[in-house]
Amino acid sequence: MNFELTQEQKAVQEMARTFAKEELLPGVLERDAKSEFPVEQFHKMGELGLVGLPYPKEVGGQGGDYLSYVLAVEEISKVDASMGIGYSVATSLYGGSVMNSAAPVEKKREFLEDVLAGKCFGSFGLTEPNAGSDAGGCITTAVKDGDDYILNGLKCFNTNGPLAEYTAVYALTEPEKKSKGLSCFIVKKGTPGFKVGKIEDKMGIRSAQVSEMILENVRVPASNMITASGDGFKLAMKTLDGGRIGVAAQGLGIAEGAFEIAKEYLKTREQFGKPLFKNQYLAFKMAELECEIEAAKWVLYKAAIDKQEGRPYSIPAARAKYLCTEAAMHVTTEAVQMLGGNGYMKEYHVERMMRDAKITQIYEGTNEIQKLVISGALFR
Repeated sequence: MNFELTQEQKAVQEMARTFAKEELLPGVLERDAKSEFPVEQFHKMGELGLVGLPYPKEVGGQGGDYLSYVLAVEEISKVDASMGIGYSVATSLYGGSVMNSAAPVEKKREFLEDVLAGKCFGSFGLTEPNAGSDAGGCITTAVKDGDDYILNGLKCFNTNGPLAEYTAVYALTEPEKKSKGLSCFIVKKGTPGFKVGKIEDKMGIRSAQVSEMILENVRVPASNMITASGDGFKLAMKTLDGGRIGVAAQGLGIAEGAFEIAKEYLKTREQFGKPLFKNQYLAFKMAELECEIEAAKWVLYKAAIDKQEGRPYSIPAARAKYLCTEAAMHVTTEAVQMLGGNGYMKEYHVERMMRDAKITQIYEGTNEIQKLVISGALFR
């Protein structure tokens, strides 16, 4: 086994790291306070080729590998987890819905090219008020009407929803079949009847734009249905497996970002006449956290490599999502504690990172769902 990154992967990693420090770190506290997403910086990420990294050039991507994309999400999330999830949703969830679908390549390019170039946003419309972990409980409908479909329903917790030019909407074309009657449609911003509902006021990832998306007699061409009728649930599950790798990368980045802040603080802060790291308890605690981060990182990278090599990756993705996001919550909580009173203050960033970390244990499949996936494979 070769654990060394390629020169191309190292170049992507360094580019994302530099971008995060130069473009995202300035203003990150203000954006968190005001719940404002850095739209212009997202466009710049597209210009750098980061958004379309793991997609083939024939659909508007960069032709890179999935591990390079994971490295980029990780580096971005060390500084700004809100950008990390906005980026991941556009690439993993919206992009994955289109790329994994049965749509012809020219349709995939039509729906992907501008998003992968960072010119606009994509979002993923699966979750509903009564369909969270039970994704098969969707009740949004799509009724055939000539050469069109009429969509009615409500999607919630839709990341990028208020910003998105394109949304992958999962709706029932055969309601009597329940989850086996689910299909997927691409709905464009501005389509009559498709509108933003409540924009959420969140504990963490406050810069990310998350909202309801309301569908009232939304007419879309039948050609915008990117699955065969009834294949939407399978598409959503496959897409979420890739999305879980993206969220794992976000969680890992949050953990690493908080760890680095704590490490520098322990080196420079003096109490009782010596730097804090000279306190063996704190040094040992940092050693424990470093091991936790390192273990999570390689489980994540393995999942990304399994995906890019075409091997089964549902279980590796669940492991990575669970371990990386648990690490995010644990490391950030410990970082706040190690910084003492300063850790509770916004200017030191770790309290924001702790708030951001919590949602990573919840979205794109709660960590309880990840345990269900993993244990199901163990006892199959």
